[in-house]
Amino acid sequence: MSQLTVAKFGGTSVADAHAMERCAAILEQNPDTRLAVLSASSGVTNILVALACGEHQPEARATLLQQLTELQQDILNSLEKPETLTRHIEDILIHIKELADSAAISPTHALHDEIVAQGELMSTRLFVELLRRRGTPAVWFDIRKVMRTDDKFSRATPDLATLQAEVEKELQPLFTNELVVTQGFIGSAQDGRTTTLGRGGSDFSAALLAEALGANAIQIWTDVPGIYTTDPRLVSTARPLPEISFSEASEMATFGAKVLHPATLQPAVRQQIPVFVGSSKEPAAGGTWIRNHTDSQPLFRALALRRNQVLLTLTNQSMFQVHGFLAEVFGILAKHKISVDLITTSVISVSLTLDSGAESLTDEVRAELDKHCHLHVEEGLALVALIGNRMSEVNGIGTQVFKALSEVNIRMICYGASAHNLCFLIPEDNADQVLNDLHTELLPK
Repeated sequence: MSQLTVAKFGGTSVADAHAMERCAAILEQNPDTRLAVLSASSGVTNILVALACGEHQPEARATLLQQLTELQQDILNSLEKPETLTRHIEDILIHIKELADSAAISPTHALHDEIVAQGELMSTRLFVELLRRRGTPAVWFDIRKVMRTDDKFSRATPDLATLQAEVEKELQPLFTNELVVTQGFIGSAQDGRTTTLGRGGSDFSAALLAEALGANAIQIWTDVPGIYTTDPRLVSTARPLPEISFSEASEMATFGAKVLHPATLQPAVRQQIPVFVGSSKEPAAGGTWIRNHTDSQPLFRALALRRNQVLLTLTNQSMFQVHGFLAEVFGILAKHKISVDLITTSVISVSLTLDSGAESLTDEVRAELDKHCHLHVEEGLALVALIGNRMSEVNGIGTQVFKALSEVNIRMICYGASAHNLCFLIPEDNADQVLNDLHTELLPK
């Protein structure tokens, strides 16, 4: 096959039968699309997570199961309730009830993943039936056959070598005559137990499969027509971008843009597979192409915002000319699996930000840090990232940026480590206004 596109549809894109019909039409318009990767229908995963967390009250579990059943039955009714599929969905719902009852007694990480994965297993079954009724030859494929992972439930890491080999053996031969429909977000450990890949897992699954298949393009269909200059819910003048580079998109995803998860782009970058982001509700509206190289490389491309930031300032009067202080600090943070984002240093102190919130600073962590320094914690902060090109090479960047921030208390600035971003920490109460002011000043139409 000379051309191969992998299409991923998010939860809102397969929320109900009408939404699924739109997705089917998108697939039918591009014969190069041979693999569709689906999330669970919108709302389903939230219900399953609540059940997986061990809801103890039988009445509450019954209510959640009834909501879940109604979501699936609505789609089945639109498909005129074919006997075999209806029985299969009902069996899954019974299985979910049994798992939820077990979780109420003794919740485990493995049980959590088994429950949550049922959403994708149902949405893909329903979608295959819809495609067949439209006259599109389609086959359902259980991604767990090829997406082998470790056993870190809820944040499993795929085995890329096994994935490549199993895709060639199990998945690729199916493309000859049929459109293959499979699940995002889920996989299986070496012992066969179901795992999930964590936040952004469906997009990541699609990208990994595209990499293993040597695909020519990845399409991410969501509920917005592409990647915007900033969050349009916060800035009314935000506009969709026709194109953006991998480097810029990675910075945006890392610093808070919700359209893509940072991990999604890793397989695409490795194989330089172009990624398209568009709206399944408005496919004719176009979208954003993410490529290795873009025709335009503006100095300022976009703005990203990340809330709930924590600033740690660690001060040690003996830090000056003392070896090993930073190693001790980062060793403690690494030991407790606390990730650091931004960092600045002075003669006797180091300041760094955490995206995980202050709850990650347990009493144990604080006690260990206190042995080496004085710890000051500031909450209620937001991180704003200005994304662009050649930003560490052009004169006058600071003048343009900080003109719009003259009335704001900036708590930290990180600039120069990347040519693609300038980041600063501000009080969260100022975040919306700062985003609007910077957009007006730096990203005019």
